[in-house]
Amino acid sequence: MKRVVASLLAFFGTLAVAAAADKLSGVPLPSEVSFVTKVSADLQARFPTPDAARRAGYLRFTDEDNTGAISYANKHWTSSDEAHPSQLWYDVNGRLLGADFSVLQADSPQAPQKWGVDPRRWIKFGAHDHYGLVGPNGTTIYSGMGMKKLPPGASLEHPTAAMLVAAGVAKSTSDVRFTFLFPAIWDLEVWVLPNPSGAFAESNPDVKPVKGGGSS
Repeated sequence: MKRVVASLLAFFGTLAVAAAADKLSGVPLPSEVSFVTKVSADLQARFPTPDAARRAGYLRFTDEDNTGAISYANKHWTSSDEAHPSQLWYDVNGRLLGADFSVLQADSPQAPQKWGVDPRRWIKFGAHDHYGLVGPNGTTIYSGMGMKKLPPGASLEHPTAAMLVAAGVAKSTSDVRFTFLFPAIWDLEVWVLPNPSGAFAESNPDVKPVKGGGSS
């Protein structure tokens, strides 16, 4: 989710930090080509549409971000192998764009060394909660909260609809469609859609955001 680091920082505060001070190009290194090739073919075959992602247990939890991506998570935050991303992202037309793989920070004090990917590709995300509220005309309002918004006695680890009402973000528990903990993780982002800037780039020049686009 490097794509949305800037917006997360603005919304939540310091939630995401780079794994290392030096920045790699988005173009895969020789040791990373096999990973990118394998993941791209596999995920496009299994998850070509948002419906395929939903059937596999992925839940949409964001609006379209500034790179044109809408994110879905399966809430399994340890990616055991290349076939199990924790997140998938699609454009407003339902085209699969890419995926995030994750490892819990609690299980890995240092940046993961997996699948031939340079550890500097991984970034750290702090724990926070995501939720969806009933919006107008059957839509869903997607948002989230960090520690600063928590009401007294509540915890990020156990978010509830009642907690969102107490925090003033929902009028009633019936307005809450879902809420879940996004734990502290190491995150690896990869574009599976061909990207002229490289599979690990923050954005893709061939993907144009559509303000307000995307289905619920």
